[in-house]
Amino acid sequence: MFVAVVPPAEVLTHLDAALATHRSQPGTPRWTPAEHWHLTLAFLPAVPAERVDELVERLGRAASRGTALTATVVGVGAFPRPTYARVLWAGVQVDGDGLRRLASAARAAARRTGVEVAEGPFTPHLTVARLPRAGDATPWLQALDGYRGPTWTVDEIRLVASRLGQGDAGRPRYETVAALPLQPG
Repeated sequence: MFVAVVPPAEVLTHLDAALATHRSQPGTPRWTPAEHWHLTLAFLPAVPAERVDELVERLGRAASRGTALTATVVGVGAFPRPTYARVLWAGVQVDGDGLRRLASAARAAARRTGVEVAEGPFTPHLTVARLPRAGDATPWLQALDGYRGPTWTVDEIRLVASRLGQGDAGRPRYETVAALPLQPG
């Protein structure tokens, strides 16, 4: 499972159109379908079924203490680094540290529930592609440099179940377990 912010369809469509011209280039990475794009706040590797209701309740309380944010998909990057990349991503930007606070609150809610939380630095992004083996992503980053998508309001977080191998072409199938509203901004 994971806790995420999911941009609205018009934001995903805009980014998808910007990426479309690059999908047929030689040596292209494996592009992630737009319906899978989300900003992960907390990754939860193993959530026992008996903890889901409590997790939803705690995440709901955490969300209700947060306020809506104005977000924009801006720029691109690569993990672990551009010249030795495995993942290409589009950045998500908000004014202030609202996304970081939401991520911290989601992780804390999961820990208080007794659920394991994958640790690591928080970099607000949407994973748009994966490279089959680590390589230089500079050409894609240069081609997409300066991308700026439409602005939208982040007004909820979602708890999502990831059903590995149950989606199209053996990809995961994502199922929203709960959508938890933030306070109006």
